[in-house]
Amino acid sequence: MTVLRPILGVSVLSALALLLSCEPSHSDSIVVGSKNFTESFLLGEILAQQIEAHTNLKVERRFYLAGTYICQQAILSGRIDVYPEYTGTALTAILKEKASGAKEDVYQQVKREYEGRFGLTLGPAFGFNDTFAMEIRGQDARRLNIKTLSQAAAFAPQWHAGFGYEFMERPDGYRGLAAMYGLHFAEGPRIMDLGLLARALKDRQIDLAAGNATDGLIPALDFVVLEDDRHYFPPYEAVPVMRQQTIQQHPEVARALAELAGKISDEEMQHLNYAVDGQHRDAKEVVHEFLRNKGLVP
Repeated sequence: MTVLRPILGVSVLSALALLLSCEPSHSDSIVVGSKNFTESFLLGEILAQQIEAHTNLKVERRFYLAGTYICQQAILSGRIDVYPEYTGTALTAILKEKASGAKEDVYQQVKREYEGRFGLTLGPAFGFNDTFAMEIRGQDARRLNIKTLSQAAAFAPQWHAGFGYEFMERPDGYRGLAAMYGLHFAEGPRIMDLGLLARALKDRQIDLAAGNATDGLIPALDFVVLEDDRHYFPPYEAVPVMRQQTIQQHPEVARALAELAGKISDEEMQHLNYAVDGQHRDAKEVVHEFLRNKGLVP
């Protein structure tokens, strides 16, 4: 993985240009957004297909909008109406609050603040918690007999780490994690595109990567997720973030998305991710099959 900050900067600028060129959504359609990684794209597609199946509205997909901050600006400006977010990310990256609390407390705090400050609201949680996952190769975990981040700190000075740009910058990211666990690597972490982290870890370009707990490639590539034994990370329940104005105009959207509450387990999200990343299946087909099996679409 060799895509560093300059290339990431170009992608963010491109996303900003796209947003500026887009008109706000019309009254007879819903615009669904997503971030620029597989799971967010899949959740965006789940939202889109669910709305299509249960309302008469047209659905426009505006996916791969870089990261958290771009999606936040897009929904505030009315360029998109709904997108999938994570409660811990909203709490720390957007609201700038301390990364702590039980999952229900975090959900209610984010919902309350989003409604009061931004004119946004949260739909019910999808059912899974996609916390950050500090991944190492399985063979290294077994050879060194390490299972936790506390144990990994002793070996970190011989390791090279790779993280996404957002993880390096966000308040619940690298700096706080390194301070809590005393992590000191052989050199400064490489800043890489999220889509290349797994390959870099597998190919030994890096020795530790910040991924997602529901990444389908974790078992497929024999990675081990180190336990966050000091509970640094808050809950990251996946939820739909929606414009309140949109829901007022189209309450049927809220009703349709409410049917997704609790429908996706950690294991199911991991399987969905693997179907796209590992088996290279078409994402729309994967989503339709999943929703049909849940009895949510014909």
